[in-house]
Amino acid sequence: MPIPADIQSFIDRQADEAPASYDDLRAVIFNGSLKRSPESSQTEALLEIPIGIFRRLGVQVELVRTVDHQIPPGVWPDMTEHGYDRDDFPSIYKEMVEPADIIILAGPIWLGDQASPTRLIIERLYAYSGEVNEAGQWSYYGKVGGAVTTGNEDGGKHVSAQLLYALQHIGVTIPPQTDSYWNGEAGPGLSYADPGSGGPENAWTTRNTVFMTWNILHFARMLKDAGGVPAFGNSTLDWDLSHPDHPNPEYR
Repeated sequence: MPIPADIQSFIDRQADEAPASYDDLRAVIFNGSLKRSPESSQTEALLEIPIGIFRRLGVQVELVRTVDHQIPPGVWPDMTEHGYDRDDFPSIYKEMVEPADIIILAGPIWLGDQASPTRLIIERLYAYSGEVNEAGQWSYYGKVGGAVTTGNEDGGKHVSAQLLYALQHIGVTIPPQTDSYWNGEAGPGLSYADPGSGGPENAWTTRNTVFMTWNILHFARMLKDAGGVPAFGNSTLDWDLSHPDHPNPEYR
């Protein structure tokens, strides 16, 4: 179910009047739905707002539904080196995450918390946080993040707090107001895109999703134009914390 036509028209007009060019940016969005493609996803319905704005501006968007891939749990870059026969995440990281300027974590709420595929991606992103760029900064420096959540009960702010904390902890820049969510009434009920739910017509959620999208774009533009985060005082090259006999590697 699309958002009302007059609101969509306003969103499109904003994009056409964008203050800068964004067609050199890349975004990767992880949808933590429990449903495999091609089954419809409530989270993906809300994601149509940022994805629509991104694509209208020429941003290259990669949408990953985590459950469509074989991604084992773990905090190592390649879990085939730790007993698993297959791990799709190394190629996802190399082809989508590493070149991305924008990372958005999205997914549903179950039992008041993020769905398990969303937490899985956080753990796998964490596995690569020990890598550094040429300036000695952690690998996610210079990338911008956000969070999108859907559910038919409460928990949107709780989930956003967890996702945004995790992203900033591994080095992703979090602009102001870069979370958006929609929750239905308590108890079993309609989800975001269900007919009669009121989700697509909810002005608060639509507005915050648009704010999130533009704040992500603004910061991604500023960081890319600036060559990333200044590398003074935050370079690992200035510090030697190596402890060869320590059982817990730093990136874990």
